[in-house]
Amino acid sequence: MPLRVELVSTDAAPKAIGPYSQAVVVGELVFVSGQIALDPATGEMVTDSFEAQVKRALTNVGAVLQAAGSGLTRVVKVNVYLTDMDRFAAFNQIYSQYFGEHRPARAVVQVSALPRGAQVEVEAVAAL
Repeated sequence: MPLRVELVSTDAAPKAIGPYSQAVVVGELVFVSGQIALDPATGEMVTDSFEAQVKRALTNVGAVLQAAGSGLTRVVKVNVYLTDMDRFAAFNQIYSQYFGEHRPARAVVQVSALPRGAQVEVEAVAAL
């Protein structure tokens, strides 16, 4: 049986800023590319506020998941990239607002830089 592979694209999240897809569906899983705090309408960073960037990045992940026929409650794995690990607690507080009692597997790592000067990037894998 051939493996189902589908590229996901939505105007509700920022367009890819490189040679990649917003997400790829393979079989019954959705792989969401790393989302930063770009406003989908303008393609620009939302603000310098860390909290606003986290909210926008998570909103973008949710929009891509919705376009794929999934959602945040179906996420099984999250990878988070922070430019400042001192923001870990602030990130967790906002993250909890988006995921509620749902607790996907997760990794959080500090990186030296992210595209467009972002302070946070979030990628996810979810079930359909």
